[in-house]
Amino acid sequence: MLPTDLLRTIRQIEIRTDHLANDVFAGAYQSTFKGQGMEFAEVREYQAGDDARTIDWRVSARAGRPYVRKYVEERELTVMLLVDASGSMDFGTAQATKAETTAEAAATLAFSAIRNNDKVGLLIFTDGVECYVPPRKGRRQVLRVIREILYAKPARRQTDLAQALEYVNHVLTRRAIVFVISDFLTGGYAKPLQVASRRHDVVCLRLEDPREATVPPVGLFELEDAETGERRIVDLSASLDETMRFQATQRKGQLKQTLARYQADLIELQAGQPPAEPLMAFFQRRARRR
Repeated sequence: MLPTDLLRTIRQIEIRTDHLANDVFAGAYQSTFKGQGMEFAEVREYQAGDDARTIDWRVSARAGRPYVRKYVEERELTVMLLVDASGSMDFGTAQATKAETTAEAAATLAFSAIRNNDKVGLLIFTDGVECYVPPRKGRRQVLRVIREILYAKPARRQTDLAQALEYVNHVLTRRAIVFVISDFLTGGYAKPLQVASRRHDVVCLRLEDPREATVPPVGLFELEDAETGERRIVDLSASLDETMRFQATQRKGQLKQTLARYQADLIELQAGQPPAEPLMAFFQRRARRR
């Protein structure tokens, strides 16, 4: 039995993100992602300008005049959501944590997918696979995905994105759209990302909180590593703030270079900020590129 507060949160996310998928993102999702291929639709009489390679010679011979085969894009896709549930995702200094913003972004993508009759699956990871929900269609599947993300109680706190990508590369036998939602405060995932990008359409959603790039100069402060539990007294000074800004910029630049090398896309999200605008901007970019 789920707690009342959790059910209320699921319902709020459902209402908000379902509206976005139906009204704001209508058509944008479909025009962004390609189907698995082409499937036969019909045979019709040849018209000037038709490609001669599409002529159906058997039908043409029986009819005594040329006919062509028409194809339509096979629309059914598989969307797999890889969601980081490590300790650092619980961090948040704005209106919501990175984990809560992740749930809203994932729900928006999932509702957009089922609206186009696509399958949706989920993999929650830390430094191991915490939860795997095989891809299926339907509204109940999306609500299960939202529930699993919000109700996740990870057994571990650290991050191993490489292992999550290797798992997906193993279980997904057909090409899919793989959304990786994480703060990417980890490394060692370049090789499995390269393999995943060859097989699938990989889109990375990077979550960031403002306090991960800048800190107020308040003097000595005790900080705890969310993933290891290590505690340390740190002097929060102007010089540390400058160092953190530099490191944050460096991390972002390295991630962009890695994704560009393997032709994976990047969407940048801020914890506590609605994900609708960055997602729509991404859909529009991809639609123009296509």
